Amino acid sequence: MNGIGTRGRGRAASGALAACALSLLCGCAPPDRTGEDAASASAVRQERPPSPEPPALLVPGRDLFDLHCAQCHGTGAFGTNQGPPLAHDIYRPGHHADISFHLAVQRGVRSHHWNFGDMPPQPNVPVDRIQEIVDYVRWLQREAGIR
Repeated sequence: MNGIGTRGRGRAASGALAACALSLLCGCAPPDRTGEDAASASAVRQERPPSPEPPALLVPGRDLFDLHCAQCHGTGAFGTNQGPPLAHDIYRPGHHADISFHLAVQRGVRSHHWNFGDMPPQPNVPVDRIQEIVDYVRWLQREAGIR
């Protein structure tokens, strides 16, 4: 026995999972941020046509996204020079589970995939409505061919 015991391993695994989830999304940088990552996000934006109107069930999520997220992540989640595109393969469900979006909104996230800077917590987003935003983003990803 290594002295950790079953309970210690569970807590360590939970802590590692939380740390991993916290570092999954990255956030806005000051508006004057430029560089390779901003250019990459811009290129992703330009590859995709404007998003079609979402199904009625997803309109509340779109409205929340537009209010709280689009300034950095762009209309249709295709990114801006301030934040990464969420309609990107990096954020596919198999790589970034829904919980990573929840944690990013609630706790913020350190930059790691892109160089836009850290994403601060978003306290103005109602916790009980984050999943509506996630559902909308997942729909945008499917529309963009991301599975």
